[in-house]
Amino acid sequence: MDKLDQTCKTLVSQLAEQVAEIIRDEQCAGVKATIDEMNLSHCNFQASLERHVADAIKRRMFIPNLAIQNHTTLYNSFMAYSTCSTADFFHPHFAEICAMFNQPLWFHRKVWEWVYITHKLQEARMLGHGKRGLVFGVGQEKLPALFASLGASVVATDAPPEIGAHWNSSKEYSDSLEKLRFPEICQDQIFNQNVSFRLCDMKAIDDGLQGFDFVWSSCCFEHLGSLEAGIQFVIDSVEKTLKVGGVACHTTEFNLSSDDDTMEHGDTVIYRRKDMLNMIERLRALGHKVEPFSIAPDPHFMDYYVDVPPYSLEPHLKLKIAQYVATSVGIVIRKC
Repeated sequence: MDKLDQTCKTLVSQLAEQVAEIIRDEQCAGVKATIDEMNLSHCNFQASLERHVADAIKRRMFIPNLAIQNHTTLYNSFMAYSTCSTADFFHPHFAEICAMFNQPLWFHRKVWEWVYITHKLQEARMLGHGKRGLVFGVGQEKLPALFASLGASVVATDAPPEIGAHWNSSKEYSDSLEKLRFPEICQDQIFNQNVSFRLCDMKAIDDGLQGFDFVWSSCCFEHLGSLEAGIQFVIDSVEKTLKVGGVACHTTEFNLSSDDDTMEHGDTVIYRRKDMLNMIERLRALGHKVEPFSIAPDPHFMDYYVDVPPYSLEPHLKLKIAQYVATSVGIVIRKC
């Protein structure tokens, strides 16, 4: 009987320990669930607070109407700097170029890039009859139609589908000529005569793409995997595709936050000041002429506004990419 009592006591003790362990586990799980719920609530609160602050800032931000404002007396120079600046948007020539390709006036850095490219090629007298142009990573840009309407012939290229098709949803990829057709900019007959399309890997430019008067790309070469890959593309675009005297005009992402840290590898890289200067030095060492590099000052309040994800897109002159503030930068090279 004593042995049975002892066995019962042992079993009861073990059962009690197991029950206590179950209770402890349930309590821990309950505490963990409570902590997780509190963390989620805190994150939701932070996100909600950020949205409300962003909305409040946007509601109180005055975005000038470019159709009725003229600040020429304040901003006499046009596209005088390498980086995107609010000042350029106020210049009458900005609106004139936008009208040429049926682009509404909009404080967006992509619009600045298209106007920058058009202006620089106009300055170089490249947009006219008898001129041959080449564009890389064309997406669904209107510039081929515009340049064709001015008399130039254009070979538009984009990446093979296995490389570039994921850009299709944002209308930043083209696999056919039809996606570049804008009858309101260029009549179909002229477009058909002056514009052709082909696939091209920017990291392995086809040897058949030679002898062009001008070449351009709009925010493409930062997607080639590394800073060096983008720099090599710019060099190749000059060395391989242009005739002597031809002009290359490219835009890309520029790091306004740091000249030390940046995104050096990946789907998107961001070029620092020292990277741009390195590119220019290498191009000049090959004997080519490159426009001086300069970062635009910030004379207008919108130059201090940074768009953050999910981007509101107006104004969208500076944006947050990871921990960096970025904008657009351009480079112009003449082959010698």
